[in-house]
Amino acid sequence: MKSYGYKNMENNLIRRILSFCKENPKKVRDLCISLIVLIVICIGVSMLVEESRKQKYVIYDGKNLNEEKYPRYKELIDELLEKHPNWTFTLFYTKLDWEEVITNEGHVDGRTYPLNLIPETSDYPEDWKCEIDKDKRFDNGTWMCASNKAIEYKMDPRNILNEENIFQFKELNYVEGAGNLEGLSEITNGTFLEGESICNSIIEAGKNSNLDPYFIASRLIQEQGRDGTTMSKGHEYNNAIVYNPFNINAIGNSSSEILENAAKYAYEKGWDSLEKAIIGGIDYMKEGYINEGQNTLYLQKFDVVKRKGLYNHQYMQNLLAPTSEANNMKSIYEISNTVDSKLNFIIPLYEDMPEEISEE
Repeated sequence: MKSYGYKNMENNLIRRILSFCKENPKKVRDLCISLIVLIVICIGVSMLVEESRKQKYVIYDGKNLNEEKYPRYKELIDELLEKHPNWTFTLFYTKLDWEEVITNEGHVDGRTYPLNLIPETSDYPEDWKCEIDKDKRFDNGTWMCASNKAIEYKMDPRNILNEENIFQFKELNYVEGAGNLEGLSEITNGTFLEGESICNSIIEAGKNSNLDPYFIASRLIQEQGRDGTTMSKGHEYNNAIVYNPFNINAIGNSSSEILENAAKYAYEKGWDSLEKAIIGGIDYMKEGYINEGQNTLYLQKFDVVKRKGLYNHQYMQNLLAPTSEANNMKSIYEISNTVDSKLNFIIPLYEDMPEEISEE
């Protein structure tokens, strides 16, 4: 219940009590006044408890991070700031218990489809496969359920607070001067996005939607690979050639079903060119994720933002996706010599974090 709800309830109850008191002797009035005070105190406590559960964002100033409550964060952030003084960090207090988060992100008997998958061909420890589904394959048959240990390792912010992985936390807004044609041309060279026309379209679309163009390019390469797939090269559906490079609504349990759903979505949106599909996909991400508070690669993978509930509103199932996308983004920033621009990074904080950082 919102605070104004408490206030209305309080006012109505107090008015009734006061009306009753006026019609009764002094002792009863005194009792009524005491009752009013007690009600006000209870409602005030309830409002304080409700407020304490709200997620909040606080700009890190070097002193406002409780090292006992959130161990190891401060030293890692300070190391990054020393190397990149133009960067800023926003502390995102999720107000979520760490163990509960991992339990909810993990695959349980009651959930028919895992939230986190790992490719069967990747080089990772054997215990990264979840015990419930063992060697069961998902999606197009090449993905396996991720274990809680794998999820812990990839979700623990302290494993990301380093130069190699930090771009998983980069706020995905447009920063003037940080995204340029040189950087995009370099990273898209030899890919299905190659060409000045497409690169300029990505930059313009990013500026118009207040989205990082390097993020847009990284997401497209993550979804389509460097050579592209059917949905970026054009697929015939209902006698029309359609494109869906962001793989929106590309869901199903077989390659044919996944392709069919992605093509149908593109057809209904009128995406009959790659440029239209890119712009449409950007709008989709903007409205469905960025505007809902999932404005980093990390938060798009792990839904710990309370605006649309928790855990289920994620862009991708691939547990390794934020790492590879962040590497692409970091490479573009380095190539274009803009890595030391005024970039902001949003760092999630969880309650009851263990002292030791999650291990691979």
